[in-house]
Amino acid sequence: MEKIVSLAKRRGFVFPGSEIYGGLANSWDYGPLGVELRNNIKQLWWKMFVHSREDMVGIEAALIMNSKVWEASGHLAEFTDPLVECKKCHERFRADHIDLSAACPNCKEKGYFTTPKNFNMMLKTFLGPAEEEANTVYFRPETAQAMFVQFKNVLQTSRKRLPFGIAQIGKAFRNEITPGNFIFRTREFEQMEIEYFIREGEWETHFEAWRKSMHEWIKAVGIDESKVHELEIPDGERAHYSKRTMDFEFDYPFGQKELYGLAYRGDFDLKNHETASGENLKYRDPETNEELLPHVIEPTWGVDRTLLAVLLSSYEEDGERVFLKLPPKIAPYKAAIFPLLANKPELIDFARTIYTDLQKHFPVMWDDRGNIGKRYYSQDEIGTPFCITVDFDSLEKQDVTVRFRDMGTQERIPIKELVSFITTRLM
Repeated sequence: MEKIVSLAKRRGFVFPGSEIYGGLANSWDYGPLGVELRNNIKQLWWKMFVHSREDMVGIEAALIMNSKVWEASGHLAEFTDPLVECKKCHERFRADHIDLSAACPNCKEKGYFTTPKNFNMMLKTFLGPAEEEANTVYFRPETAQAMFVQFKNVLQTSRKRLPFGIAQIGKAFRNEITPGNFIFRTREFEQMEIEYFIREGEWETHFEAWRKSMHEWIKAVGIDESKVHELEIPDGERAHYSKRTMDFEFDYPFGQKELYGLAYRGDFDLKNHETASGENLKYRDPETNEELLPHVIEPTWGVDRTLLAVLLSSYEEDGERVFLKLPPKIAPYKAAIFPLLANKPELIDFARTIYTDLQKHFPVMWDDRGNIGKRYYSQDEIGTPFCITVDFDSLEKQDVTVRFRDMGTQERIPIKELVSFITTRLM
């Protein structure tokens, strides 16, 4: 983890939030490379689960919703963690994350923990000029509820038939008691989530199909499959709405922890929102005219945890050489273009022409600082799959040297073939 955190800051993937003011606990900002990697992950997910499927549509909902939504969903009453406080140092902890009979992890004193109390994790704020109870609203703790609340509108406008899904990528907020482990657990995070609406009797078939799809995603995005484990969540430990939940856990340096989740939510959400709102949220079969409340399979992916798992999976050391073995399709830059020498105008001009042409097709980086070896080292650390060097032979032969990140090998490629050469390797 220390190596990943150091590389992430040094190369511009992730910065500590508000750093010049001493930071803010467990707040992280994504730098120039981090935002590119995040966007590529989200675009790959959207392509794989929305654009490539006939049974899926997307929405983008507001972060703040009517508080009645959270009352109907059960979040105001049920979205809690057990909280204890050490009466000696006044540090607070999740009761289910520590041994209450042991010493306080902070001050090392024993026997000072309070009785556990339920702590609601929703972040509260106010709308309007007065901070009054009537004006209380909450930042959404998950993206799911908007997809249930908008089910009727989506159904009427998209005219989808069961089974079909609604997908969304967006921020969620949880007032976590003990966030930590870099970007693994934060109070502000981003989810990629699907609510897949089905007939009740078909839930097991669709659950298994989504389990396989999540493994396909894990492979596609470059997460080490040997470090992923399925965990069935037993009765009593699942969320209050879930009839079956499976976690996909990853071997992080700090232990095997949750990466993704797959849940069968039944008809809990649509039923509660129909009752609370008075709206008819039933699906009417266009052929049989049958009305029913669909049941739901919910696969959930975290953008931040995906990025962390990808970095951990792709980090490689080969002697003194460090490189990120990112799948080319999600790498922040697809290629870097170098003039062999930075003080030769003819090389710089020729290399710039190639750089400008490649820019039209995919993200590329220009680098003319220091010697070629240092440039390779820099591009290896940020995961750039191809480095293109323009030398004096390039001027005459109209070809360039392409270096491959993973093996460190090189090949001469005609300039006119560069776009197709790289494009075919981004699939």
